[in-house]
Amino acid sequence: MIKRTLFFGNPAYLSMCNAQLVIKMTNAQTQEEVTKTVPIEDIGVVVLEDRQITITNGAMDALLKNNCAVVTCDEKHMPAGLLLPLDGHTVQSERFRWQIEASLPLKKQLWQQTVQAKIRNQASVLKRMSGAEVRCMVVWANDVKSGDSENLEGRAAAYYWKSVFPEIERFVRDREGDAPNNLLNYGYAIVRAIVARALVASGMLPTFGIHHHNRYNAYCLADDVMEPYRPYVDELVIQILQSGLDCSELTTDLKRQLLCLPVKEVVIGGQRSPLMVAVTQTTASLVKCFSGELRKVVYPTMEL
Repeated sequence: MIKRTLFFGNPAYLSMCNAQLVIKMTNAQTQEEVTKTVPIEDIGVVVLEDRQITITNGAMDALLKNNCAVVTCDEKHMPAGLLLPLDGHTVQSERFRWQIEASLPLKKQLWQQTVQAKIRNQASVLKRMSGAEVRCMVVWANDVKSGDSENLEGRAAAYYWKSVFPEIERFVRDREGDAPNNLLNYGYAIVRAIVARALVASGMLPTFGIHHHNRYNAYCLADDVMEPYRPYVDELVIQILQSGLDCSELTTDLKRQLLCLPVKEVVIGGQRSPLMVAVTQTTASLVKCFSGELRKVVYPTMEL
C-alpha cells in the first residue's frame, strides 16, 4: 500500500486516538474548529511546517512505531529535522553488524554502482527535458571505477548543472543560491526523509555511509542511497519551471507539487512503481549486498 504524505502549513493540534491521527485545526474562512482523522498505518511522511503546531507524545510515538518519517521545518519553512524510530527491524542488530563490518572494497563497489545509476539518470533528464547532448555522460557512467576514484560524479555534475536549466543564464547549484535552488532543496529533503525511513525499515543505520562520512551528518547512508533518486526531483522542478510558475518564493502550491514525489512513478527492476515503494526495494537490496546475498544494489532507471 502506498503511504500518505501529510503536510501541515497552518496551526494544528495533532493527537492520537484508536490508532487514528486526530487533526484539529481552524477553518481559515469560517474560523470554526475542524477535526479530521487519518489511520496511523496509512501515513508514511509527516511534514510539520507551521511554528504553532502542537503534537502529543502519544501521536509522535504512534507515528514512529509505524515507521513514519516526521519532518520538522525551520523559521524559513525549509525541512530542518527528521525523526525516525530507533527500533525499525526485528533483526536490526545483526544488520547493523553487517553494515559496520562491510569491507572497504565492497563499499567502493557499491558507491561505483550508485554513481553510475545517478549519472545515467541525470543523462536521461538532460536528454528528455532540455535536449542537451549526453553522449559524454553515458561514457562517464560506463567509465566509473570502484569508489569513483576519478571523481566522474563531479565531472558529470558540472556538465549537468550547466545544461539542465537552459532558460536560466549561468545557473549555479548552491543550497543558498537563487531559485530554483529553493525547490531543489525542498525536494531533496523530502526524498532524503523517504530514503532514511526505508533504511530504518530495512534494519540499517542511516548514519554509516558507503561514501559520505561527514562526522556531523547523521544521515550519511541516506545521502548515499538517494543520489540516483535526485534526478527525479530535478525533472519535477524542470516541469514546474516550464509551466511558467513563479519560483522565486517557495509557495504552498509549489510545496504541494513537490510533496507528490513519494508517489511519483519510477521504473525499477523493469517494473513501474511509486518512488516510495522503489526506495524500499533499493534498501532491501542493499541489505543483501551487505550480507553477501547480492552483488548489486537495485536502483531505478530513467529511459534515455
